[in-house]
Amino acid sequence: MKYRVGLGLAALVIVTACHSFHIDVAVENQTGAPVRLLEVDYPNASFGTDSIAPGAAYHYRFQVQENGPIKVQYTGGDNHQFQITGPALADRQEGTLQIVLLPNGKAEFHPHLSRGQ
Repeated sequence: MKYRVGLGLAALVIVTACHSFHIDVAVENQTGAPVRLLEVDYPNASFGTDSIAPGAAYHYRFQVQENGPIKVQYTGGDNHQFQITGPALADRQEGTLQIVLLPNGKAEFHPHLSRGQ
């Protein structure tokens, strides 16, 4: 019996100590035209894709390890390059972030994030 309790406690410590804090992001193209060369920079790293069709979304999952703003840059259908700064992210945040790319180089950011313990 003592062996099972000790094993159970050890497993609980391992499970809680190994929790990774991730943000699931969806970048939605609501510009009305294809978006090319999308790059999303977040503290200490970045991700991106070659293109997103009008009305489509690109999904990615990342882990924040430093504090700082999220930045989005892309080339629009008219070959203009746009750069947009979004909300600040912090180490150990987790949840979801929706980025909606709008016409004329505008964007909406919808974070649903919490700070992990």
